[in-house]
This record gives sequence, structure tokens and C-alpha cells, in this order.
Amino acid sequence: MPLSFSSLSHGKVAFGFFNIETDLLLLNHYFFFANDFCAAVNHLADREPDDFSELEWEVYPLASRDIGELHGAIQGVHLTGFIGEVYGHFPFPRDPAAFKQNPEGFQTRNLITGLIQKYARLTPIPVIPDGVDETINIGEFLFSRTGFFNLLNYVWVGGYPRWKQGKRPPYVLHMKATAELSRYPLFKGVVLR
Repeated sequence: MPLSFSSLSHGKVAFGFFNIETDLLLLNHYFFFANDFCAAVNHLADREPDDFSELEWEVYPLASRDIGELHGAIQGVHLTGFIGEVYGHFPFPRDPAAFKQNPEGFQTRNLITGLIQKYARLTPIPVIPDGVDETINIGEFLFSRTGFFNLLNYVWVGGYPRWKQGKRPPYVLHMKATAELSRYPLFKGVVLR
């Protein structure tokens, strides 16, 4: 489930997986697939230490009226908006022990892409690293280096409720290795646990 994370620009913002059967993440109203997020993080981590030029990441920006209501969708009583449609396909498990993030969630990508494209199109947003202040802008959201690490660590652990059977997708394993070996200043001291 998405959790609350500290940003420097907007205070607390929601970030995370919202359904255990898809690897789609949300950052407030931006939606993007976890493997794309990890690939973008890898690209940033592979940069030369003095390269602070702007990048672009592609996201699906949803209007708040189109997102839906997560808690109502989990309960199966309010299946409106994009999140409601996803829960219509993948209801919340009845058995609490089954509430684990599926490391094979990427296999639902075609279905999820079809659903989200009813509401938004892929749109580039600016990503601006700052080596002096050790911050990163992801679209309209500004994060400290620590705040950014917290986003990476959330994906690493599989958020809340964690990866099913502790198994992580290969793209998450690659992100961890790349981030921890990076010489890029934004990744200084990063250790994902």
C-alpha cells in the first residue's frame, strides 16, 4: 500500500504500490511501472558525478477525480476511477496472509496499461538532480537525498506488505546493485535494506 513520505516541496506525499497484483507505483497523482522507475534510477546512478543536467521520466499523470478511492476499492464497495477498475480485476485478498506484493506483478502490465490509458497518456516530467543541495525534483515534487533513498528502499522491500516469499523481481535487484555502487553524489551512502 502507498505510504506517506516526506518531500521538501509538498510535505507528506503518497508513494507506493496500491494493488498487490500489479507493479504500478503512484507518487501522489503520478503513476508509473516499478520496472520503469528502477530503470530510471539506474540511469541516474550511472551518470558521471558532475552531470546534473535535467532528465525526463515518463509517467501517467491522473486528475484527482480519475484516481478513485483506495480504501473503498480495498473494501470492494467503491470501485470507481482507475484504482477502482484495478480492484475490479484484482480484489483485495480475503485471507490476510495472502496480502503480499507479487514479484510477478509485471505480468499484468498490458491489462493495467489498457486501464490507465482510459484516464491519462504517458507524459514526460522533468527530473532535476542537484548535487549542491543533494536534492532531486521528480516533476513537481522535491526530495532530499534521504527522502529519495526512502522511496528506493520502499521499492526494494516491496512496500507494505513486502514481497511475497521475500522474492524480488530482477529489476529491483539490479536497482539495488546499481544504486549502492554508484559514484553519483545523490547516491552517496545509499544502502537498501
